[in-house]
Amino acid sequence: MADILAIKPLTAAAFAPFGDVIEAVPSTMRLINGGTTERFHGLASAEASGEGAGVVINIFRGQPRAFPYAIDMMERHPFGSQSFSPLAGRPFLVAVAEDERGRPGKPRVFLARDGQGVNYHRNVWHHPLMALGDVCDFLVVDRDGPGNNLEEFFYPNPFTIQEPQI
Repeated sequence: MADILAIKPLTAAAFAPFGDVIEAVPSTMRLINGGTTERFHGLASAEASGEGAGVVINIFRGQPRAFPYAIDMMERHPFGSQSFSPLAGRPFLVAVAEDERGRPGKPRVFLARDGQGVNYHRNVWHHPLMALGDVCDFLVVDRDGPGNNLEEFFYPNPFTIQEPQI
């Protein structure tokens, strides 16, 4: 039987070893444009290393996952960070794992609520995009350029996620 993974709320403290939570944090707010706009500043930094590398902005259209869902693989990007922010403000799942001698350990799963996004730091093991409920577009900021910026690992025994309660 597959190992069942608990789904935890996404918080900045719990996610810190893997990256940044992107959300409107009051302490980062600055008024701009003559006081008509609140800017939540410096929530995450994009990383792009390697000759000829740059940062690009994309839209990914995520198909909703069916549950129970098996996590049988993880990926990481050795040359750049990658952020995901849902354009429709929908919740989504985030699965990350600590590196254990070049392989991902047991995944940790977080429920990103409405108004949250994530920025995976460079070289952090994570599962590909997991939309919930409906098709959802995500604004994605990541590295572009030469070199293989994708490493995948397939678990010999998958982990299972039950349907989240949202």
